[in-house]
Amino acid sequence: MNTMLEAMLAPYEASTLEHRKHALREVAQEIILCGLSRAGFFGPAAFYGGTALRIFYGLDRFSEDMDFSLRQPNDTFDLRPYLVSAKRECEAWGFHFRIDEKRKTHDSAIRSAFLKGNTRACLITLFSDDGVADAIMPGELMRIKLELDTDPAPHATFERQYRLLPSPYEVGLYDTPSLFAGKVHAVIARAWRSRVKGRDLYDYVFYRARKAQVNLAHLEAKLQQTGQLGNGETLNIEGVRQLLRERFKSIDYAQAKADVMPFVTDPGALDLWSAEFFCAITEGLEEAPRLL
Repeated sequence: MNTMLEAMLAPYEASTLEHRKHALREVAQEIILCGLSRAGFFGPAAFYGGTALRIFYGLDRFSEDMDFSLRQPNDTFDLRPYLVSAKRECEAWGFHFRIDEKRKTHDSAIRSAFLKGNTRACLITLFSDDGVADAIMPGELMRIKLELDTDPAPHATFERQYRLLPSPYEVGLYDTPSLFAGKVHAVIARAWRSRVKGRDLYDYVFYRARKAQVNLAHLEAKLQQTGQLGNGETLNIEGVRQLLRERFKSIDYAQAKADVMPFVTDPGALDLWSAEFFCAITEGLEEAPRLL
């Protein structure tokens, strides 16, 4: 195996098939980032979401999808050349994927695509002892989903960070206050058939444990965009706390825990989850200083 891939695998336990699949997906995600960077994707776009939080800020849970946003709205943005670059980068490291772009069936600013590869073949590339991979059905596919928001809410702020593996590359991503604003928005506004995503709550605790401040202007714009605030309606930090309190009192915490359980290594971290717990940790929420 290539020594760079060996270095990328070093932090992972690889004793079981599930551990190896987990490592494979995360290594592939970073190779994809490298390919996107080589193509100049992080000029017009930025990385955000759970996978960005895991790779660059140490979030201790697994994240499946890769979420990106343009820095400025552009409904004609062509994602495909960047996907081709990501695919080419993967091939250079021995992973063979195909591109599957999702066609929009309704008016949406979100562009979706998958990079798909044969799970067994990818595992054999990554692990020299292929005995565990023999347990995988020959046709099983690993799917890595990429989503791009072509109509981002304004007032996000950004930063540049660097990775050295598989080879040095640069990524543009939302800074912590703007990432946190997106997560607060998700907690307040995101619902799937009225069910909350436990992953949003887990990430919210991660931010609060690190005393992250929220980009209030960006959060306000996102809430206006999705209809929780009217156009021109303003929001102060106490208003954010109140929206969160109301949301926390409406959540089915058993369902939320079940949602996030497959993505965490320490289920005990969820033991305190309740409306009282989340309302209590929200009291110290602060607005990030606004840039002049």
